[in-house]
Amino acid sequence: QVQLVESGGGLVQAGASLRLSCTASGSMFSINTMGWYRQAPGKQRELVASLISGGSADYADSVKGRFTISKDNAKNTVYLQMDSLKSEDTAVYYCNIAYYPDYLTSLYKNALDAWGQGTLVTVSS
Repeated sequence: QVQLVESGGGLVQAGASLRLSCTASGSMFSINTMGWYRQAPGKQRELVASLISGGSADYADSVKGRFTISKDNAKNTVYLQMDSLKSEDTAVYYCNIAYYPDYLTSLYKNALDAWGQGTLVTVSS
């Protein structure tokens, strides 16, 4: 079973920075994508940023130029550096990975999803 542990959320003022971390542990053959989603009160969960293995990063338009996603493959950890935070960035941030549990699955089936428990980011104006 794969577990994702997130850290780094908190309360900051507008214009400040935060760095979120998410470490995956458990039985995995490979990780296909790593990313961050967020859900603000009363809104649907939305993709913030994602990294495809061996590929480039994608960002929501609302965070382009302010947020940077990166990963450490050796540690199975994905980071989200959030700069110039705005009040509208206030949300619960969730880490997500799409992974293959074994070699055969990677050949014939879709990747499986795993989610973190969420970490709250509050930006005061």
